[in-house]
Order: sequence, then C-alpha cells, then structure tokens
Amino acid sequence: MTELYLITPPRIDATFVQTLDGALAAGEVAALQIRLKDHAEDEVRQLAPALIACAQKHGVAAIMNDSAALADELGCDGVHIGQQDGRIKDARAVMGKDRTVGVTCHDSRHLAMTAGEAGADYVAFGAFFPTDTKDAPTQADISVLNWWIELFELPCVAIGGITVDNAAPLVEAGADFLAVSGGVWKHPDGPAAAVKAFNALCTA
Repeated sequence: MTELYLITPPRIDATFVQTLDGALAAGEVAALQIRLKDHAEDEVRQLAPALIACAQKHGVAAIMNDSAALADELGCDGVHIGQQDGRIKDARAVMGKDRTVGVTCHDSRHLAMTAGEAGADYVAFGAFFPTDTKDAPTQADISVLNWWIELFELPCVAIGGITVDNAAPLVEAGADFLAVSGGVWKHPDGPAAAVKAFNALCTA
C-alpha cells in the first residue's frame, strides 16, 4: 500500500509545529522530511527539535534532509541525501544500521540501482510533476516506477509536484511512498484535509 511521506515547507516559523501537529493527527503519515532549505543551519538547529518531537509523538519517522551529522545530532530517525550530499556509505556510518538512509535518484535507473547496491533503505524518483518547492533537474516518467517495482524489493518514493488531484497514477503504479510538500501545506482546505484526502486515495 502507498503511504504518505510529508516534506516541510522550505521556510517556516516557530508556529508551524502547530500546523504540523494538526496534519499528523488527521491521518496516517509514514515519515516527515525536515527540509528547511531557506534557513541557515543554526536556524534549523533551533526549529527542527520541535518538529522531530511532534513527528515522533505521532509515530512518524523524522528524516533530516542532506546532513547525516545533523540528523544524528538532533536525534532523527533517518537522513535523506541528494546526489551531491556525500556517499551512502558515509551516511550509513553515521546513522548506523537501524536508522534510515534514503537517496534522491532523479529519473535515473542507474543511480537507483547504485544506491540500492550501496545500502540505501529507499530510492526517490522525480520530479513527476512541475514543482515550486525546488528546482527539479529532471522530470521522471511513471515507467521508472513500473520498472523498479517489477524488479526490486527496495521501497521507492515518488516526489515532485504531487497533489491529491494528480497522485492517482503514482498510487496505481505502486509507489511505496508519495513525498508531498505543497500539495499538503497549500491545500485549499488546509493540511489536515489534505492528509485525509491522500489517505483515502492511497487506500482506494
């Protein structure tokens, strides 16, 4: 079954944790990636602990973006690294065998296979749709999900511009996780309603 993987907005304030708490209370969420790209690292250190505590209170894995060292320092359940964020082996050495290391693989079958061989816990493909959250270097086709799921058991994450309105083909393709940012935080009926709608879509 496809599960929801939330990503924080790139910029937040201290009150965002209340919004997060409401969203996580509204339904099933597997993970929260703390991706505060518009903040300096010292600001992330100040803002992230409340988000981590909120996620873990709800039984949601707290995943730090980019930095295994920061993930370890702040007590996260895992780290998500991009292709420019160092080696999987080094992230694994910091996180240990019991915490998650996920890897961005864009639209590349080769990068995904390499990540799997290097010991990643999941691979992320995208962007599947246009996104305002980041400058996506690649556009992925759903066929990469079909291919991965048919050949490999390692979980895959679909990311990039995903909303309640466009996610159905990704669920039907068998994506293990839908990584969503703006599709939840900017939902017209609010984040809690978005989580409920994604849950309904994933279990339909």
